[in-house]
Amino acid sequence: MANVIVTLKVMPDSPEVDLDKLEKDASQIIKEFGGDVGKVEKDPVGFGLTALKIIFVMSEDLGGTDELEEKVKDVNDVGNAEVVDVRRAVG
Repeated sequence: MANVIVTLKVMPDSPEVDLDKLEKDASQIIKEFGGDVGKVEKDPVGFGLTALKIIFVMSEDLGGTDELEEKVKDVNDVGNAEVVDVRRAVG
């Protein structure tokens, strides 16, 4: 099977959340899930709130990302986490 490139948007509970710690915690969960984090973008949402867009590669063999999303949502200071993009890797 092929690899897929997944973008996971992680929304913190508040603007005061330590985004570096949140990135580290979410990246660890992704690694345990079988993904390989390639890039993290900070996406200003408004009112001082900034979301993390974590872009990672995983095997299609792992199936869906529902379980991963639920685990990231359970992290302290996470308001929401959802996959916003999935693309099949070429090459």
